[in-house]
Amino acid sequence: MKSKKLIYPLVCLFAPFILSSCSQSENKITVAEVTHSIFYAPMYVAQSKGFFKEEGLTVNFITTPGADKTMAALLSKEAQIGLMGPEASVYVYNNGQKNYAINFAQLTQKDGSFLVSRDAYEHFGYEDLKGHTIIGGRKGGMPEMILEYVLKQKGFEVGRDDPTKEIHIRTDIAFDVMGGAFSSGEGDFVTLFEPAATQMEKLKLGYIVSSLGEESGNIPYTCFSALKKYHSTNEKQIQKFTNAIYKALVWVHENDAQTVAKAIQKSFTSSDLEELTTVVERYKSIQAWPTTLQLTEESFNKLQEIVELAGELTKRAPYEKLVTTKYAINAMKS
Repeated sequence: MKSKKLIYPLVCLFAPFILSSCSQSENKITVAEVTHSIFYAPMYVAQSKGFFKEEGLTVNFITTPGADKTMAALLSKEAQIGLMGPEASVYVYNNGQKNYAINFAQLTQKDGSFLVSRDAYEHFGYEDLKGHTIIGGRKGGMPEMILEYVLKQKGFEVGRDDPTKEIHIRTDIAFDVMGGAFSSGEGDFVTLFEPAATQMEKLKLGYIVSSLGEESGNIPYTCFSALKKYHSTNEKQIQKFTNAIYKALVWVHENDAQTVAKAIQKSFTSSDLEELTTVVERYKSIQAWPTTLQLTEESFNKLQEIVELAGELTKRAPYEKLVTTKYAINAMKS
């Protein structure tokens, strides 16, 4: 009896702390981002402007270069939410994974990479790519597949790792070291995200000649996703996260490039305000960020068509299994 009398007061004393700790744990989210880029400005705005905090969330970001690594972070539970191309969820679903990733919010609607040339062109045309080599990224990754899609739409004969073709695309260089490989003399062209592309120009190591996002049109290029089991037990957390991202998306559209650049400056300490403003304006000019977070069936099917054309998909995955729009719809209503 004596021991029970001692235990009860201790439980009462620490119960508020225990409940508080559980609540804090539930509202902590780690996001694995496929790359750290100004392309994802609304996400960093949600952090810097306190939109996550307003929703009662503590959000931490880790960079996992490449959609394959981002998906691995989800599957290993290193992260709860992944920011990557929806093609990764298609691959995992088609491979028979029961706890597959479900996409719940679209962050970008264009490819965020730019074609960078080693030589300056007064008037660049895609015909200038003939006989040249492009460092295109990982085989099966969206940057490389979008590049292929654009070139094939323009009627070019494209060869992955085949220099005998009209245009040769190299896929043997990892996504996160493409810029370094190009600056060291590899390839004639490279596709780069920002701020890497602009920094390459500033160093006079390359010249931006085209926006692949502008050339390829609207597609759900990067989306937020979480595993099926996480969805089943954490709907409130996903909704809060989506609400914060939507607030940030609206804020980005309502403010000019310099204001947005100032808001994300702490996330990109290697870039000065002028550079950040240039990049944000560039993404605004190609309408990289959508006005809604909803991933439509039409755009999801277009993405799968691009993956099919690249020879990376033999069977399409069902939209109703891999996409949910309820969080995005609720966020717009709130």
